[in-house]
Amino acid sequence: MTLLRMTLALATGPGFPEGSPEHRYEIDLALDAAGRPDAEAWAADPEPWRARRIAPGAEALPGDVQYEPDHGWSIRFFGAAADGPDAPETQFDTGSEPVRPGEYVTVVEPNGAAFSYRVVAVG
Repeated sequence: MTLLRMTLALATGPGFPEGSPEHRYEIDLALDAAGRPDAEAWAADPEPWRARRIAPGAEALPGDVQYEPDHGWSIRFFGAAADGPDAPETQFDTGSEPVRPGEYVTVVEPNGAAFSYRVVAVG
């Protein structure tokens, strides 16, 4: 199994009607034969899949990728040691198309705010 890094740039969302290429996510994941995130590979991998949230004026926030069959894909970000395994989750949905540059991913923050991100790189 090979992990690829999917890089997302903010396309639009609350407070960012024109988007912001400086607001990004980097998510390491494996893709299945259809080019979609591979849940079986995630479950079989003993190592966590890494993710980072990047925003201007802030240090990159590390996290890990999670998958729940009933709820889909998410990222746990550990802002404080007290967060532990119950860290708030940021949901992401790659939609029905293969993950490739130019496609869009919906990101829903723990507070319920939804943002659209454009895939700018996969590799």
